[in-house]
Amino acid sequence: MFGELHDLHHEFPEYNDRIHELKMNDNYFKRLFDEYDELVHELVRIQQNIETPANEVVEGLKLKRLTLKDKLYAMLKRK
Repeated sequence: MFGELHDLHHEFPEYNDRIHELKMNDNYFKRLFDEYDELVHELVRIQQNIETPANEVVEGLKLKRLTLKDKLYAMLKRK
């Protein structure tokens, strides 16, 4: 898992234009995107041992990231 890129542009490169469009025009998507992006960066800091929370905290963050990614992906698929 270390070194993997989890930002939406790497997870769903086929939706790069749609991601940009929704970030510019949909406040709810933008809020979820920003929250997801913040979680991704927090998990990277943990993987790099910059932060060292308990395993339960890390698993909770990963679950939250997955839930947000599912919501964002559903929004990306909608036209």
